[in-house]
Amino acid sequence: MNMHITKNNPMEELTHLDQTHVWHPFTQEATAPPPIPIVSASGAWLQGADGRRYMDLISSWWLSVHGHTHPYIAQAIANQARLLEHVIFAGLTHEPAIRLAQRLTQLLSGELTRVFYSDNGSTAVEVALKMAIQYHRNQSDHRHRVVVLEGGYHGDTVGAMSLGRSSGFFNAFDDYLFQVDTLPFPATWEGDDTVEEREEEALATLTRYLDRHGSEMAAIILEPLVQGAGGMRMCRPQFLQTMVANVRQTGSLVVFDEVMTGFGRTGSLFACEKIGVFPDLLCLSKGLTGGFLPMAVTICRQSVYEAFLGKTFDRALAHGHSFTANPLGCAAALASLDLFATGHPLRHCATLEVVHRERLREISNHPRVSKPRCCGVIAALNVTGSTQGYTAVIGEKLKTFFLAHGFLIRPLGDCIYLLPPYCLTTEELHTAWDVIHLALDQVT
Repeated sequence: MNMHITKNNPMEELTHLDQTHVWHPFTQEATAPPPIPIVSASGAWLQGADGRRYMDLISSWWLSVHGHTHPYIAQAIANQARLLEHVIFAGLTHEPAIRLAQRLTQLLSGELTRVFYSDNGSTAVEVALKMAIQYHRNQSDHRHRVVVLEGGYHGDTVGAMSLGRSSGFFNAFDDYLFQVDTLPFPATWEGDDTVEEREEEALATLTRYLDRHGSEMAAIILEPLVQGAGGMRMCRPQFLQTMVANVRQTGSLVVFDEVMTGFGRTGSLFACEKIGVFPDLLCLSKGLTGGFLPMAVTICRQSVYEAFLGKTFDRALAHGHSFTANPLGCAAALASLDLFATGHPLRHCATLEVVHRERLREISNHPRVSKPRCCGVIAALNVTGSTQGYTAVIGEKLKTFFLAHGFLIRPLGDCIYLLPPYCLTTEELHTAWDVIHLALDQVT
């Protein structure tokens, strides 16, 4: 039922019903304040039921690339809903899914040619993991090692949790996760004069690992350029270029998890473009539909796809979801790509990045700021004088402060970051940096 805030159904009643019946993600329900009811949204702004407006500086968990309720995407979904809302995708197909697969592969310069649809970032990663393992087995090459980078996060399903076990989010499930091999991630920031040394150490560790286990390695899975939930940790393109080149010499597959970095976040449409290296498998979600509907894709090279062809079903990829290639999601994604095709979103991303870097230079002199960093529209810094990591108490205090001032900013523990929708104006972005500076002065 669509419940509206009216005199007969006030905000207090909805809040009570929420606290009675709803379980929210990444929330300690025993101590968290009541959630804020949102009744509408437009562009970079959320409208609260209490009459207050909130500037969405995190794109509602990194989804809303063009801004909320973009009319062009909304109309595309409405048009598709009048034709075909959904159909099973095993044995059947439809034009929106075909057109979207074609568009995506063209945008990837034809390097990756086959699109497998799923529902969200975690499932896109699970699909890639299964593809990588079965790819080798279908060729009677029983490689069993999967490699990840320290601090990486790839989702909350069991396979994705196993890949992200070093992120610290999944300690309660240690006994249920499969083993992965973890290599160093040389995180860097503005003014970092030790990055080359740490990159050399990380690559030396990789070389030793490949010498010992390269023939057993099925795949390496990593977040290119920016580790999102792990604290917006960033690395340099040249490090990834060398890492990928070394891994490929072993015959292992390379998987890029671009669930967060895809669709302009790093300044190019895909992070792999900025690096200058295309992976063997690419995972996309979040910004895929412009933030309107859940959908994900795992895109692979033709050689990977062909390894699953044969006369018996045991060579096929036995994986699927009820809403695979949902036509409404495909329509939204096609409309979002139409907007990118105008060139304006990425041009404005470059403008927002200039503001980020200007304000980071200013704020880096603040005594409570460490490791200021920026990649495209993603800007981040760490707060000194506090415990570190996702559970740092300062994070909740800062989030409360920002909400009280009308800004939706959710620090990752001691890491404050901005990841705005591309419709945000430079003036609005400056106000966000102003409130961050104020928070650093006032929140203890």
